[in-house]
Amino acid sequence: MATEKMQLAQEAYNTLALEYTTNNPNSKASYEIATKSLPGGNTRTVLFYEPFPLYTERAEGCHLWDVDGHKYVDLLGEYTAGLYGHSNPVIMDAIQAALKRGLSFGSHHADEARLAQLIRDRFSSIELVRFTNSGTEATLMALAAAKIYTNKSKIMVFEGGYHGGGFLFKSGPHPVNVPHEYLMAQYNDKNSVDGLITANGNDIAAIIVEPMIGSGGCIPGAPDFLAHLRKKATEIGAVLVFDEVMTSRLYSGGGVQSELGITPDLTTLGKYIGGGMSFGAFGGKADIMSIYDPRMTSTVRKGASVPHAGTFNNNVLTMAAGSTGLEKVFSPDVARTLHDCGEEFRGRLNAIAQGTTLRVTGCGSIMNLHFIAVPLEHIQNVRDLEDQNTFLLDVLHLYMLNQGFYVARRGFIALSLELTATELDGFVEALQVFVRKNYSLISE
Repeated sequence: MATEKMQLAQEAYNTLALEYTTNNPNSKASYEIATKSLPGGNTRTVLFYEPFPLYTERAEGCHLWDVDGHKYVDLLGEYTAGLYGHSNPVIMDAIQAALKRGLSFGSHHADEARLAQLIRDRFSSIELVRFTNSGTEATLMALAAAKIYTNKSKIMVFEGGYHGGGFLFKSGPHPVNVPHEYLMAQYNDKNSVDGLITANGNDIAAIIVEPMIGSGGCIPGAPDFLAHLRKKATEIGAVLVFDEVMTSRLYSGGGVQSELGITPDLTTLGKYIGGGMSFGAFGGKADIMSIYDPRMTSTVRKGASVPHAGTFNNNVLTMAAGSTGLEKVFSPDVARTLHDCGEEFRGRLNAIAQGTTLRVTGCGSIMNLHFIAVPLEHIQNVRDLEDQNTFLLDVLHLYMLNQGFYVARRGFIALSLELTATELDGFVEALQVFVRKNYSLISE
């Protein structure tokens, strides 16, 4: 950014930060208390931002109230996990009923099979499924299954991909990553994939991909690219894993795979499918998933099964909330309506951005704002976002918080079923004002 624009951006940020700090003394005090017991006052990195994060006191519908009494429209949607909003009565009734039956059984119960069947009905690629407590765990177990099933060692991933807390690939493998042998390809780049396969094809156990890059900026995968992955995985005997932890809500609620008719071997799920409770799942072809069948070590079947433990894998609250949500709230028709709403909303935001460096990428109800000179249609992978101005996102984030709209610092938005035209129109109007006030700063 030119020196003059950098100075203007810093001045805008300082003004907004002062307003934010002045209006949120209780959040500031809460954060300072937290720093005494938590590193940086934080136990979930993505929630931290300067000058200090807001502290929420309660939530209802599509709104949050912070400890200073301010009300916010929640457009973050708990990074897609908050699909149902904060107080859907059908979900709440299911949780209350489950609570009355007891918190933890240490036993099988009917709701786990109920949720499993609902997932099988929604995702035709999933013949058998197992539950975890997060999308991260789902990825761990899915890749373990792929390596055991194929007896191969290498995992193809994509730059900018995110498959949970132990699978970060924003600019190369991260020190916290699970120590698999990774091959990193470029997203939406078939030649990149083919080159790695030529050099390593006999050793690749799995190709794992997000049908839309999520935390890397909401970049959709081109249909022909995703279909190419299916073709190449089949050719080399690798397991194709679709990470639909975020994207399973898209289109008619069967994820990108259902819309495109591409069948992965394994799928990882999480977020909203738990009805707002902690949740993860992985499933797919029966012959792969059967390695986790405990009957293999019994008199029913011979062989050695792979253990998969987890105290809360089938916890009663998640099973009740998740199955009720899929069965009674988030029908395919409801999913499609939300998807179309997101498409229309994102179109309105991009229309406002004409003549500026603001771009809004995404698919359906999931999207991300960026400040970058690259034309929208040219954003195909994270390398196309290398020159984006993330400081302007900081400015926009503080502006929106001060206006009563809760979004992610990185510009991420995930719509919930509770949002109405009133809230969406309000955000559009607030963005229009922001663009008008800061046009000299963000103009192309």
